[in-house]
Amino acid sequence: MNKTPLAQQAKTQLIDRILGRKASASQQPVAGARLAPRSSVDPALTRFDRHPGYEKMLVPKAVADRLGLDNPFFRIHEGMAGATSHIAGREFINFSSYNYLGLSGHPEVNQAAKDAIDHYGTSASASRLVAGERPIQRELEQALAAVYGVEDSIVFVSGHATNVSTIGYLFGPKDLVLHDSLIHNSVLQGIELSGAARRPFAHNDLTALDQILAESRGRFERVLIVVEGHYSMDGDIPDLPALIDIKRRHQAFLMVDEAHSLGVLGEGGKGLHEHYGVDGREVDIWMGTLSKTLAGCGGYIAGERALVEHLKYAAPGFVYSVGIAPALAAASLAALRVMQKEPERVQKLQHNTRFFLQQARAAGLDIGMSQGHSIIPLMTGSSIKAAKLSSQLFEHGINVQPILHPAVEEKAARLRFFLSSEHSQAQMEFSIQTIQELTS
Repeated sequence: MNKTPLAQQAKTQLIDRILGRKASASQQPVAGARLAPRSSVDPALTRFDRHPGYEKMLVPKAVADRLGLDNPFFRIHEGMAGATSHIAGREFINFSSYNYLGLSGHPEVNQAAKDAIDHYGTSASASRLVAGERPIQRELEQALAAVYGVEDSIVFVSGHATNVSTIGYLFGPKDLVLHDSLIHNSVLQGIELSGAARRPFAHNDLTALDQILAESRGRFERVLIVVEGHYSMDGDIPDLPALIDIKRRHQAFLMVDEAHSLGVLGEGGKGLHEHYGVDGREVDIWMGTLSKTLAGCGGYIAGERALVEHLKYAAPGFVYSVGIAPALAAASLAALRVMQKEPERVQKLQHNTRFFLQQARAAGLDIGMSQGHSIIPLMTGSSIKAAKLSSQLFEHGINVQPILHPAVEEKAARLRFFLSSEHSQAQMEFSIQTIQELTS
């Protein structure tokens, strides 16, 4: 597709203004200097400012500048981010935080982290294979395993790396990985690393998944099905009982990414299996993150002991990374315990999201496929509209991030609202009313 004249002109002007052009004099050899041998390599291939990805990134920035839109990304938040956040000395209603249950900043969570620092220091100082275990690390893993009713779990220092390293290590060129078409980037990166064949199926279309397996299962050794427990862009969930039936019939492994479903789904926030009343052992690999409900940073895998032991001794992302910092482990363990003893937080989150969803529908807003669990998109149909509406809402004291192309298809550009148990009804009503006024 040819670039529009506006986009091409904006790109050229911005690149010229920011990067400049090398003066011809600067390209002349210094007297007496030895001339370098001539090379056939394109000079653009030796400069980061000429990298195609960077040049592509400059185009929407130039368009935003021309439209007078502020950059909504990387704003400085001056304190804890929950239902509200302070930016440039001003308080905003905040819908751009994963702090679903308000546990980041909770006094018990903060104190647990401080106590761990006093006892263990700020770092594990080496990989756990080298430096050994800290009791707090294992306590967290055992508590996570108990949430799913499985034998054990393993904590990685990065949520993204958890998927990349687990899938990349466990599967190989003779295997097949099938995934929902809206699966997270970390899963795609893990599949690429593994060398396994990859087959996407249409979002939540389990009939298509079943058909692909019926046609191709016999050509591969191990087969893995990967879905998200709660889709982070769209706010809907998969049919877990049907997935378990499919994986059994086709003798495949099933992996569920619980990054946005722990603390959100189920009466007690235990996730997708509690939501459906399914035994956690029916899923082969549970994956989740510590950075959302659990107020820390990192990721985990939960399942049978053989799976966990194998990863502990051989998965590159675990073996060659420092162990999770004791303070982070302590914070996440404390957050998990608060969630379990205060299930009303989960219930308030679920109430808030249902209320926001109902109000949005009543206002005639397009909320896509959201089922009202904690994530509600507001579909705008174009990246410019999404960026403009986000900027207008910011002016009215509402912080919500736009999701723009290429993160999603251009026609699927949106604002993405993350609800928390801490949002008040007044904050939600004001936000919906403001959106309605700006879009009418």
